[in-house]
Amino acid sequence: MKLSGRDVAGFFRAPPSPLPAVLIHGEDAMRVALKRQELILKLIGPEGEGEMRLARIPAADLRKDGAALDAAMRAQGFFPGARVVFVEEATDGLAETIGAALADWREGDATVVVTAGQLSAKSALRKMFESDRRAVAIALYDDPPSEGEVMDLCASTGLAPPDGDGRAALMALSRDLSPGDFRQTVEKLGLYLHGEGRGPTAADVAVMAPQSHEADLDDLIAAVADGGRERIAEVLRRLYAQGVQPVGLCIAAQRHFRRLHAAASDPGGPAQGAGRLRPPVFGPRRDRLVRQAEAWGRPALERALDVLVETDLALRSAGQTAPAAALTERALIRLAMMAKGRG
Repeated sequence: MKLSGRDVAGFFRAPPSPLPAVLIHGEDAMRVALKRQELILKLIGPEGEGEMRLARIPAADLRKDGAALDAAMRAQGFFPGARVVFVEEATDGLAETIGAALADWREGDATVVVTAGQLSAKSALRKMFESDRRAVAIALYDDPPSEGEVMDLCASTGLAPPDGDGRAALMALSRDLSPGDFRQTVEKLGLYLHGEGRGPTAADVAVMAPQSHEADLDDLIAAVADGGRERIAEVLRRLYAQGVQPVGLCIAAQRHFRRLHAAASDPGGPAQGAGRLRPPVFGPRRDRLVRQAEAWGRPALERALDVLVETDLALRSAGQTAPAAALTERALIRLAMMAKGRG
């Protein structure tokens, strides 16, 4: 059985019982791991692993011993309570083995939780789970969490509901951070506000938000695309001090300008084009991207991409003698001057 949309949030909030098997798959390994952890905690509770009610079977081990899953599924421990068998990093090659074990599943057996990377619609493992009414298949995509999911995370860490500004700040942060970093930030907020009896404000979120080169990188790309030539040198110094390499900066700029070009090239206009981008762009970032795509236009963006590709090739050339940092800064300043000339 395939779950999607709102059903997924409800499933993780309160998994049904009995539950024979669950497949969680997606491209983002951290997102998959966090959801798997959340589900297993719901199924066996915080003491389940200590009471040996959780069995782990790496996919490589299961390939060598196909009977291991069936044996673990039926094994009885010393402690009462629900049990889980966790199969990690499964692939299509295990579809038959897992399917055979599930065909013999009986109430009282352990729930089988399987995780995998991104699986196509034709995947044998995915098809097996989706076609079995007793099993559940959940695909996790790189979309930002919904407001309900953010509030559930706050509640699970002991945070009181945030106020209006605090809620908006948390939602914005959830779009900027990876799932693991966002969870850690919310957990830190819970510790920071422990015992105060109030929800986080926007100022609290700002204090706890991780500071990394990502913010400076965003600032640099925005300065280039908006024509802010005077800001480029300062932000570059900060990024180089953090260990960012010129080639990495060039790649990041190319990625952004390709997204601008895709939005500007859409027949429905930049706003509609921005809505088609994958991974999707939300909130203020989307507004800025649309504005930049409209200001540049497709022909100018193609010239900008030519500049970046030439710079990238020069940086990777074995015969290049000019300093890489100087080449990169010159290209970025050239793009900023192009943007300012269009403003």
